[in-house]
Amino acid sequence: MISFFNSWLPYLYLYVGGGLFFLAGLILIRKTKAIDMRLKRDRFWWKVMIFGFFYFAFFHAILIIAALYW
Repeated sequence: MISFFNSWLPYLYLYVGGGLFFLAGLILIRKTKAIDMRLKRDRFWWKVMIFGFFYFAFFHAILIIAALYW
């Protein structure tokens, strides 16, 4: 059986550590007013970025579970 350090620790590093940088980037985008939330197009891409992060985190977790237990 693969240990926690070889399976889930890289996942946590990628999505928690990288998620902090992603969050910092989102905050920077909002603070510098690089996005106008009044525009439908900008709201769409804002949602795409957030959904995409969680989509890939979920998909990656499912693949790790599949590799470990199936």
